[in-house]
Amino acid sequence: MKEENSSLAGSTFTNVDLRQAKFDDVNLRAASFWNVCLAEAKLIDVDLSNVAIANANLTGMTIHGILVSDLLQAFEKK
Repeated sequence: MKEENSSLAGSTFTNVDLRQAKFDDVNLRAASFWNVCLAEAKLIDVDLSNVAIANANLTGMTIHGILVSDLLQAFEKK
């Protein structure tokens, strides 16, 4: 199914399975995510300015090919 030029602003999605869904040219500004599985997701050419991540499992997560756990460990040493 392909939806184009749709507005779902202000919608709430609960208990929804979007595995293997593709999002292109999507605006999620100020969206909130709770109890969301993004395992194996790929984020390419995204704007993550002012994004806050808390209580997240970052195992294996990379940014520009660098493990986030390594980045955090190096930061904590400083």
